[in-house]
Amino acid sequence: VRDHREVHVVMGNEACDLDSAVSALAMAYFLAKSSPAPKAAFVPVLNIPRADFALRTETTFLLREQGLPASCLIFRDEIDLGGLHGAGLLSLTLVDHHVLPGADAALDEAVVEILDHRPLERDRPGCRLTVEPVGSCATLVTERMAQGPPGVLDRLTATLLHGTILLDCVNLSPAAGKATARDVACVSLLEARFPELPARDAIFKALQTAKFDVSGLTTEQMLRKDLKVLAAAELLLAVSGIYVDLEVFLRRPGLLQDLDAFCQAHGYGALVAMTIAYNERNEPSRQLAVYSQSESVRSAVCRVLEEATTPPLLLQALPSPLACVGAYTQGNTLASRKKVLPILRAAL
Repeated sequence: VRDHREVHVVMGNEACDLDSAVSALAMAYFLAKSSPAPKAAFVPVLNIPRADFALRTETTFLLREQGLPASCLIFRDEIDLGGLHGAGLLSLTLVDHHVLPGADAALDEAVVEILDHRPLERDRPGCRLTVEPVGSCATLVTERMAQGPPGVLDRLTATLLHGTILLDCVNLSPAAGKATARDVACVSLLEARFPELPARDAIFKALQTAKFDVSGLTTEQMLRKDLKVLAAAELLLAVSGIYVDLEVFLRRPGLLQDLDAFCQAHGYGALVAMTIAYNERNEPSRQLAVYSQSESVRSAVCRVLEEATTPPLLLQALPSPLACVGAYTQGNTLASRKKVLPILRAAL
């Protein structure tokens, strides 16, 4: 701000999973390398506080393996986006999301470009849009880089993108229902350009193991590890991806106190915990739980999920050891959180 230097920030969503983190890093690198005589500094920002980075176990693993130390990353609590925007110096490219949360609404007018793989929720006039229903946002970044100047897509960036697409698309398994033809094509393109990339099975297994390693995490850390928050006038709703079996999770010692403390600390009126596990054929199984101290809120959220039709979740009730938690097996295993969030958002 002091030097009047323009800053072009590339930022993923608040969950800051591997796809968001790598898409931000790779896209900022691409823009910095390919923009002719840029006036702006291109800065990838990981959209979490630095203190939360240790919870993103698959991201810390992949970056560490590639020799990228956390000290060279910039986190959300280390850059004043509001100050830059107020000074008229901020441009913003959003990757892996296209709707800023309410707290960031003022930054909306700084958005110049969006790359996302979710359905567009509202028009974005005057904004360069790449919004496509692919399995991984990293696929859209790969396509963009592959069309750019020769040499910008280097081995390190290719390694990050390759691992991310494979993890997001469950090793391109048809049974998981995540990969599209474009995801498959991008993995093949990266492997053709960089034959030394690690074998698909090896990197997918290593990343999957790192992602599901929640040993040593407290309940609060498990809930924050992969968290989305939906806001309405009357209610804040937390939706957490949980990487253990639901039955195991619900029997954690002191769980009720932990859930209550988590919701109280952040003002959440309810919490939806969604679990996922894969068998040896990479076929997913899903369960979900709804927690709220308010019986009416809990019943309303449960009813919305039970009665959902776009898509139907095909829920079957499970016995719950806790009175204020509704538990379900999800028959429609292809309905990921990405597909459940719009159901909940519409209900809110």
